[in-house]
Amino acid sequence: MDIGSGRGYPSSALSNFAAHRFVFDEVECAGMEGLVQAFKFDKPWVQAYVCGLIGIGAKRAGQRRNKAWKRVQKLWWKGVAYDRHGPEYQDLLDRAFDALATNEGFRKALLASGDAVLTHSIGRRDASETVLTQAEFCRRLMNLRRRLRQES
Repeated sequence: MDIGSGRGYPSSALSNFAAHRFVFDEVECAGMEGLVQAFKFDKPWVQAYVCGLIGIGAKRAGQRRNKAWKRVQKLWWKGVAYDRHGPEYQDLLDRAFDALATNEGFRKALLASGDAVLTHSIGRRDASETVLTQAEFCRRLMNLRRRLRQES
């Protein structure tokens, strides 16, 4: 199943562009795209604002910071800098997706994907060019789906 905002359910509901409210480290997020775009900003107050955005609005907000984070290969959360290629950043992503999984609509969509292999053909593969690669995204979704099935 190729995940994308313009595709049918449940694919569209699994897209980072989907509006799924959740709280991450005491910050209100309107969807996952806002949170991952917020990682590009080093100021917590800007991050909180970007977390409140969804879909293309969140993506456009983050595009302004692409050159800055790519040059240093650092991302930020709440005043802490993360090496894009380090294990601490991977832990941050794990925690972010765990927080997303508290949203009931997201959980239902993920379970509705059944046994499908999840892909994201429009995503990037090179970690130095994106805050969330295809593999990082799809692996986390499939791990969450497996965990949700075990819990039910």
